[in-house]
Amino acid sequence: MTTAKTIVVTGGAGFIGSAVVRHLINDTEHRVVNLDKLTYAGNLESLKDVDSDARYHFEQVDICDGPAVKRVLDTYQPDIIMHLAAESHVDRSIDGPGEFIQTNVVGTYVLLEQARAYYAALSDSKKAGFRFHHISTDEVYGDLPHPDDVGSDGELPLFTETTAYEPSSPYSASKAASDHLVRAWLRTFKLPTVVTNCSNNYGPYHFPEKLIPLMILNALAGKPLPVYGKGNQIRDWLYVEDHARALVVVATTGKIGETYNIGGHNEKQNIDVVHTICDILDEVKPSEQGSYRALITTVADRPGHDMRYAIDASKIESELGWTPQETFESGIRKTVLWYLQNTSWWQAVLDGSYQGERLGNA
Repeated sequence: MTTAKTIVVTGGAGFIGSAVVRHLINDTEHRVVNLDKLTYAGNLESLKDVDSDARYHFEQVDICDGPAVKRVLDTYQPDIIMHLAAESHVDRSIDGPGEFIQTNVVGTYVLLEQARAYYAALSDSKKAGFRFHHISTDEVYGDLPHPDDVGSDGELPLFTETTAYEPSSPYSASKAASDHLVRAWLRTFKLPTVVTNCSNNYGPYHFPEKLIPLMILNALAGKPLPVYGKGNQIRDWLYVEDHARALVVVATTGKIGETYNIGGHNEKQNIDVVHTICDILDEVKPSEQGSYRALITTVADRPGHDMRYAIDASKIESELGWTPQETFESGIRKTVLWYLQNTSWWQAVLDGSYQGERLGNA
């Protein structure tokens, strides 16, 4: 049986972070410290099912605040830091890059420095089990050849752990920078780190500015479903609960210094994702106005839009034994049904910070 550990999860009130916290509390014996600034995308309502557990602790802290981070580390004495706190919406990064640089680059630097000081003061036995797990994105790799460009006989490559970095947006550039910082702190300062890069997540508690929840909620409201360009951008979709399981596996059993790519084996064009959502809604909540597909509207593509992402997840599967449990078909149905059954959660979000003015294409 695995010894219970104390794990600090930065950004634990966000979409992926909250899934990690729920998994840790519901499915493991580990103690969890949720460190979150509570920006617009942080929502403690996503944790209401676990926040009364004695193993769960919440600290409202900005990762850029070094003394506050130090206090949390000194107080809880974690065995593992899982760093998920980040600004993550590409459209927002295009409109205002500065906040992404501050949180994703400077914040990661501050966290690394506090982790380094904390680690240096640990006993040798405590040091042996410590690790800093940095959670990143496949967007740092740029994009891959699209089937429309390669042709039917062309071989389509995948992102591997050794794919060269070529970020396209301020968001992906800021995450690439943070990845490099983490690896530098391993090599220069011997801080035990591990990095994961994941494909596009979807599932319950997803903030409504992102593609899948935006399409679901706009459809239910009878609003247009805005799709960038031809909608032929391809993403590899990963159900968030599968991702949470993978992250905990890496955090607790991954090899120090390694990178693990996490994907769902679900390459889909954005327009096909939207069609699938419409078809499920046509089935489970038909509209008097006809098929939800009639709401689809094409809009001008965004600057620097990557055309294809696809993850080779064979390393984490072969070395750590993780595989996704959900297919896209099963996961997207679960997601649509969750939004239909949890109107109070997303209505509270829509009534607050988010005003629906952003597009949600991945």
